[in-house]
Amino acid sequence: MFKHRGKNRTFGHNLRLAALLSFVAGMVNITGVLSVKVLTTNVTGHFAYFAEETANEQYWNALAFLFYILSFLFGSFLSNVLIELVAKRNPRIAHTPPMLIEIALLIFIGFKGAEIAADQLIACILLFAMGMQNSLVTQVSQSMVRTTHLTGLFTDLGIELSQLFFYREPHQQFRLKRSILLRLSIITFFFTGCIGGGFLYKIHKFETLIVAAILLIIALFYDTIKMRFYQAQRKLRKFGK
Repeated sequence: MFKHRGKNRTFGHNLRLAALLSFVAGMVNITGVLSVKVLTTNVTGHFAYFAEETANEQYWNALAFLFYILSFLFGSFLSNVLIELVAKRNPRIAHTPPMLIEIALLIFIGFKGAEIAADQLIACILLFAMGMQNSLVTQVSQSMVRTTHLTGLFTDLGIELSQLFFYREPHQQFRLKRSILLRLSIITFFFTGCIGGGFLYKIHKFETLIVAAILLIIALFYDTIKMRFYQAQRKLRKFGK
């Protein structure tokens, strides 16, 4: 999912990446909403709240929303810095440092979230983690996949659905249908993650994020596990012959 880049990257790679990480983003988002009443996968709404609090002269509240925005931004910034630095030495593992940081942050909040008195700090950490994830996915997929920005996805989906009526050539229809499938997958798995995470949160509270972290660990080692599985299959076939 992560190691294949450029010409080696296929639609299937992007589809698997989109499905798994959108599900994780949905889980993180609903956990943030239920625990600290903050959307933790995007910053669009935070700009409006920042403007509202500023207009009402509630500057400390406005400052909190500013920190939310900057946390997402800094997560995205740091993720790409790490990718660029590691890619110079070993492009195949360039995705690993941001992934490990995100996993560590989710596990930390999963275990310690209930002990942290400042809801704003929890929100900032989750927004930072989602900024890292979105930047990472955007880089790896060459901007084909974004796992947290549903507004843009619905806009693109609406455009491409309308284009089905106008672009009738087989290659155009093929390209459009694949793109629509990818966007629908992101939206579906994000919603599924939100719903599943919501049920988990009723029972496990912040520990829901540990489940999200486990899914990221699976994603991190997916290519290695898949490669070893195929190698084992080949050995079994040779042994059978």
